[in-house]
Amino acid sequence: MASLGSYTRSAARATFSAYRRVPIKWRLAGGSAMLTCVLLASFAAIVGVLTDRQLRGQFNDEVHSNSDQLAQKLRPSLSWAGNSGLLKGCNRTVVLKDFASAEHIQIRILNTAGSPLCTQDEVKVKGVKLGPATPTFPLPAKEGTTEELGYLVVANQLDVQGTPVWLLYARPLSDVDHTLANVRVILLLGVIGGTLLALLAGLATAARAMRPVKQLTEAAREIERTRDPTLRVPQPEAEDEVAELARTIEGMLGSLDAARHDTHAALERQREFVADASHELRTPLTSLLANLELLAEELEGEQADTAQAALRSARRMRRLVGDLLLLARADARRTQSRGPTDLADVLLEAASELGPMAEDHELSIDARPAVVPGVRDDLHRLTLNLIENAARHTPAGTHIRASTAVENGAAILTVEDDGPGIPPELGDRVFDRFVRGAGTGTHGSGLGLAIVRAVAASHGGTVALGHPEVGTGTKFVITIPRWPTATEPPREPAIPGRRRNR
Repeated sequence: MASLGSYTRSAARATFSAYRRVPIKWRLAGGSAMLTCVLLASFAAIVGVLTDRQLRGQFNDEVHSNSDQLAQKLRPSLSWAGNSGLLKGCNRTVVLKDFASAEHIQIRILNTAGSPLCTQDEVKVKGVKLGPATPTFPLPAKEGTTEELGYLVVANQLDVQGTPVWLLYARPLSDVDHTLANVRVILLLGVIGGTLLALLAGLATAARAMRPVKQLTEAAREIERTRDPTLRVPQPEAEDEVAELARTIEGMLGSLDAARHDTHAALERQREFVADASHELRTPLTSLLANLELLAEELEGEQADTAQAALRSARRMRRLVGDLLLLARADARRTQSRGPTDLADVLLEAASELGPMAEDHELSIDARPAVVPGVRDDLHRLTLNLIENAARHTPAGTHIRASTAVENGAAILTVEDDGPGIPPELGDRVFDRFVRGAGTGTHGSGLGLAIVRAVAASHGGTVALGHPEVGTGTKFVITIPRWPTATEPPREPAIPGRRRNR
């Protein structure tokens, strides 16, 4: 019983789930058609029952009436033919009033023992085809109506010269059954036709009613595609629930647009503040660095160590300020003058600058000419961040490979290592700002890879993570469109090489 109940619930849930996937217009039209079908079927059932009763009543009355007429016409003419035990006067034509043409009427005149006293052909009913003298009906017990062998049989008792005889008048029940079958077919066709008409009418009505909803859906998809909340929502002419929904969506989009403008203005003010603050901090930081460098050279002992620590902190601060300024410029989409920049030269400069930091790593450089339209300082920062990221977050002895090449009309900068890779929880967020991964050295600001993505995007390029699985190393691929009229100077096919810093 428990399994049967569970199966029933599962079937009900599956049916309801399938029903929810059906479009609303089909649900409305189907519900309307189903209701119409129930009403028409109920009406047809009532009409069928009433018609059955009426036709069978008329049929019974007609058979009784004809039987009585036949008895009245035959009673005066019947008499006994001597001692033969047969009747004479049977051979005559009888006209029955208001009698429709019918086939296979059966007429029997029997004695009280059930033996025929006249043949079927002796009694002729004008205008009616008499059937064969079969079947043989049983002798009735009393006057009245019975159904025998598919016939409605009316038995009348006649008195012929003091001797009772039976007059049986029978008509096939198939006459009325055939008529009722035709009525049922007509009613069934009416139910089916009415249901189909209700379905079509329901579909047309539902489609018309859902047209404003479809327009709202198309408008919402267009807003989603363009991300432009200023697009207007069509307003239905009718003052109904759909019109109220359209007005509500219109108001919501207006509020979202206003909020977007407010947010954009706030972010713009924030970017301007960061850019201005970063720019203003560069001068005092430069002065501070110069003073700290002088102090570090002049002081000795613990004071010199303190000055060196302060100098390192000031340098990190200067770099952080530069990073913030670069990101603010990228967010504001402020373009700088660009010229042909060879990524191979940029890569060699960055590798040379990071030599001391990567001295405990094995660094391989393969610099092939790849000229792009770019800002050299920004591309230098991009390359520097990628190599520094690989050196900071991999253990000593890790092999770091950096290369430039040209593929399919684009310049490719690749930096990869065979270290532990990027943790899965950072895979989708590795390019977000202030996201830090586990490293073996000093933690960075969390802006390195965010700057990589920002610089690549500002040059019309992309950055892709090549090995997102843990344990397979890390690979970053930067793709930037080439300089359209680049003519690289001839040089060695590569600087293959492997520079080992130990």
